[in-house]
Amino acid sequence: MKYVDEYRDRDLVRRLADHLHHLVQRPVRIMEVCGTHTMAIFRHGLRSLLPGAIRLVSGPGCPVCVTPTGVIDAFVELAGRDDVVIATFGDMVRVPGSNGSLATARAEGADIRVVYSPMDALQLAARQPEQMVVFLSVGFETTTPTIAATVLEAERAGVDNFFIFAANKVMPPPLEALMRDPGLEVDGLLCPGHVSSIIGADAYTFLARDHGLACAVAGFEPADILQAIIALVRQVQAGRPKVENCYGRVVTAAGNTRAGEIVRTVFRPVASEWRGLGVIGKSGLALRRQYARFDAAARLSISVAPSREPAGCRCGSILKGICSPDDCPLFGGRCTPATPVGPCMVSTEGTCAAWYRYGGAGRAISENSNQVLP
Repeated sequence: MKYVDEYRDRDLVRRLADHLHHLVQRPVRIMEVCGTHTMAIFRHGLRSLLPGAIRLVSGPGCPVCVTPTGVIDAFVELAGRDDVVIATFGDMVRVPGSNGSLATARAEGADIRVVYSPMDALQLAARQPEQMVVFLSVGFETTTPTIAATVLEAERAGVDNFFIFAANKVMPPPLEALMRDPGLEVDGLLCPGHVSSIIGADAYTFLARDHGLACAVAGFEPADILQAIIALVRQVQAGRPKVENCYGRVVTAAGNTRAGEIVRTVFRPVASEWRGLGVIGKSGLALRRQYARFDAAARLSISVAPSREPAGCRCGSILKGICSPDDCPLFGGRCTPATPVGPCMVSTEGTCAAWYRYGGAGRAISENSNQVLP
């Protein structure tokens, strides 16, 4: 498959890894911001190919994981209403709140539907006009344009029983907050490919300019990731931080300007709480006044209570990159994919889920194949 197989070629990946071993001259600490990068690194065994001087740490790039407990509790409360149908992406169903999860609510009779897009939720509302259908709007810049477009379509079609519970977040503000944290020591960022396809590579310029941080936008195949790590090592060792776009087949400097326009039409920036990072200004999105009739929290009088983290859970510290899953006393014991305590063990982009599934080092490239193991 073009743009997939060629970036998984075993010989190419080996050459890139060998080049890294010859290139690195000092310890380099790199944060992979995106949860999809974290999972890809583990799935393809890339940690086992890196020089010991390169350390990868995970960041806050999992939208399910950074959604605070108070918001999860509000979702569960809303699901308990007899006149409400909840539509959500599948990752959110098993995320535990203070008093159970959406899966718990569904077992108790709540009507919860897993959808593949917000448009599926709108179509559900059109088919069931007697029910209030609420889409749980969780995601970063990658999914927000489709949610905004769905709100515009709901207005055009006059569907008055469709609502969203807006919990969307944007990526640059938490990166700014992280870089100001004296407890975090990072030399470079592996910047998220999907988010960058919307906001553009130039969105990270402030990190190189203001914080001296090396940045490289990366795709998600093994060769993509290794090429970006090589770019970061070169920047760090030369002392010349900048933003390099190593995913040019998808990402441009300016991003998808049309998608950005749609988002700005429907949403406005607001302060938002991030699990582990606290409240960050202009890091969340709320519906603009002209679309307030689609706001589930306001229309249905659902408030978000202060968040309470589960005792012993270290998801917040893991999302900040200051500890690893095996530093958590619950990991692999009380907290497993079957019995998750925190969201990092639930989401397909969660760091704990990746560590549990693949082990701390992941798997290496197969000696009997010309591709990285799937």
